[in-house]
Amino acid sequence: MNNDVSFNVGGDDIPTLNFCSVEDIVASKASAAFVTKSSQVFREDGDIYPISMGDVKYIPWGATNELPYDILNLIESDEVLQTCQSFNAEVSYAQGIVYQNQGKYSNEIEDLFQNSDMPAYFLGAVQDFNHFAFSVSVIILNRKRDRIVRIERKEAIYCRFAPKNDKGVIPYLVYANFRNSTAPKDFEVYPLLNPNCLLHDLQEKVKSNKNDYAFAVVSRMPTVDSTYYPIPHYAALFKGHWYDIKQLIGIAKKAKLQNSAPIKYLIEVSRQYWQNIFTAEGITDINKKQERLAKEKKNIIDFLTGAENSGKVWFSNFYVDPTGKEQHDVKITKVDSAKEGGDWESDIQEAINMYCFTMRVHSNLVGSVPGKAQSNNSGSDKRELYTIAQALKKPYRDILFNVHRLIIAFNGWKGVKPLCPFIQLTTLDEHVDAKTVTTKEIEYGK
Repeated sequence: MNNDVSFNVGGDDIPTLNFCSVEDIVASKASAAFVTKSSQVFREDGDIYPISMGDVKYIPWGATNELPYDILNLIESDEVLQTCQSFNAEVSYAQGIVYQNQGKYSNEIEDLFQNSDMPAYFLGAVQDFNHFAFSVSVIILNRKRDRIVRIERKEAIYCRFAPKNDKGVIPYLVYANFRNSTAPKDFEVYPLLNPNCLLHDLQEKVKSNKNDYAFAVVSRMPTVDSTYYPIPHYAALFKGHWYDIKQLIGIAKKAKLQNSAPIKYLIEVSRQYWQNIFTAEGITDINKKQERLAKEKKNIIDFLTGAENSGKVWFSNFYVDPTGKEQHDVKITKVDSAKEGGDWESDIQEAINMYCFTMRVHSNLVGSVPGKAQSNNSGSDKRELYTIAQALKKPYRDILFNVHRLIIAFNGWKGVKPLCPFIQLTTLDEHVDAKTVTTKEIEYGK
């Protein structure tokens, strides 16, 4: 039996190379689980240098420029993490963005919203913000270049920043499908406005260059580091052990249900280990890669079970990270197989609670904690939890509003302010399920 799970390592290998699987150990009537090391998803395998493509230079996102796709695959490979991300995005969206006090500018503002598909734009922006801690907007001017008439979202996963200039400012942004092979002709290059002085920088760029009609604006979550691409808070899930623990529980239950063979060994393999094999042996064909991958798994299994290997040692490369912890390419751990497939309920509940804690999502709001006997909050408690969740998103909305304050200021719409009204859940005595908190109650800046 081979229960393969496709794992993303970027490039064209995404659909077919199976790095995570459960393999039979026939001699022991048990199984071994092969998994990749999620803790290495944010680890740089080398120094980061700008990539030059014609006249365009950009900073790769991760050592191989595949980091965002690896992150996204880890999120999409776990139903709880994906649900928490969706919940946070929906809470951030609330009632959607509106411009308050439109007055005589109502027709112009309506045109902007109609030309920009503002609901889809704003929901996409909050999703990028929750996934990658930044989002990218492109503002488009009219022919006279005296009004901003449209705003578009550029998916953060396909955006790369140019190297900083001698003033420490990123001059432009590159947008392209970096998941596939790209050439300069496939790039969209946008002048990037200085986030510290958006309006002034836009006015100066309009005066100095008569050919640019579109400019990029980055809304970035402030972090304690100063890297080009911020590391989101939930990276702790991957750098710790809970992501791997939950994945192992799922693999173990599936193996137990399918063939009654408990997981005896957990084999953690670095993605770079597989890539090094392909590179060293000059393997480029996708089918041959899969054959070589299966052969290497068999070699490891044979090492674990063959009588001729008794007393022998498995050699694996490793390095010591800045914290003094050893990072191995291959790590083999013997698993306590005393638990049967149906006895993982408390473990999976503990793992999911750690997920929800890290993602700042209360499990009762998304119904993610399994089990027959679990505590449940009252309706009043849930309403308060939902209100708290929305309130905690205010700093992020303020940052996302920067581009809208730029639009309002550049267009000269005096007194207009961007807002994102809360959804206020009600009690039964009000005879309605929910209501919108008035903009007067949550006016920006009060």
